[in-house]
Amino acid sequence: TEVVPVARKPDVFVRAVTPEEGRKLAQIARRSKVPVRMRRAVVVMASAQHQPVGLIAKLMQVSESYVRQVIHDFNAHGFEALDPKWSGGRPAKTDQATRDRITQIARCCPRDLGWPFSVWSLSKLVEVLRGNGIADISRETLRAILKAGGVSWQSTKTWKSSNDPEFVAKMNRVLDLYDNPPEHGRVICVDEFGPLNLLPRAGRGWFGTGRPKRLRATYHRTQGVRHMFGALDLRSGQLYYRIRDRKRWMEFLSFLKSLRARWSGEKLYLICDNYSVHKRAEVGAWCADNDVELVFLPTYSSWLNRIECEFAALRYFALNGTDHRSHAEQDAAIGDYIRWRNQHAGPIRDFAVGSKIRRPDYLPNVA
Repeated sequence: TEVVPVARKPDVFVRAVTPEEGRKLAQIARRSKVPVRMRRAVVVMASAQHQPVGLIAKLMQVSESYVRQVIHDFNAHGFEALDPKWSGGRPAKTDQATRDRITQIARCCPRDLGWPFSVWSLSKLVEVLRGNGIADISRETLRAILKAGGVSWQSTKTWKSSNDPEFVAKMNRVLDLYDNPPEHGRVICVDEFGPLNLLPRAGRGWFGTGRPKRLRATYHRTQGVRHMFGALDLRSGQLYYRIRDRKRWMEFLSFLKSLRARWSGEKLYLICDNYSVHKRAEVGAWCADNDVELVFLPTYSSWLNRIECEFAALRYFALNGTDHRSHAEQDAAIGDYIRWRNQHAGPIRDFAVGSKIRRPDYLPNVA
């Protein structure tokens, strides 16, 4: 019998491509973040250079039928043929009303709904939804629904409202000093930092995987505590400090005298909290005689003191993750950090710009 050879399919080529279309194809092939669109653009470019279908399929590691289909589609529809036609996928198991109900349940305390626990886990919530016929979904689907509904896993926080009847007036006074410091005066934020114990302090750092830094565990602290007095000059951004064994009014007054000597020709506006030491009669009398004005914060409003964020940075960069064995060693670490910080300091402006505390109807219910 005679063997009849199978006829070879004729080569297919893309229509004539204009220079502008060629540049657009090259741009898509280089920059597109959609792999399907990029691959189709390369096929069309290769065909425009008169490469046969078989060679294009071999170079792109696709079938010849795929190459032919891309070429035919481009000839018929142009650049629109490069875009993938994604299908809608499997229909969702829940409608919008059910998803809204799920997010509402997640925001409720389980005890309020009759369950014997105070917080939802994904597994518990999935079980409750399934058992009550609300939705039969997986944990990952639940996670996606909560994320889309604006519900996320967060730590609870405490808050305390100020009961100061002069809250607004005091806050506005402090903000005015921040925004418009007196031309012939200097605004200084003053506070205490401590107590400075000698103990291993938890912290974070970069270590080999599975080999974190280890700190000793201790329950015996026999060297007492120390206290730091800090002052932040808003004009220069410099941070000044003194470390003492106690923080009585005598130590505080001594610290104020050192600030007075540093800026002897200017009036000092000292922003401080309502710690009893700051309101001691002897301290107030000395300030009145030495051109120093104590500007007290509203009660329970230490967040208004700009030095607080400097103390947070001091704790993070100088103390966290350390285990100092003596106060001298710890004091040296604090001093080294503050000197480094002051070398990179600059004027401090724009306190809480855009914050809710700037609104006229602001209420003193803040964390």
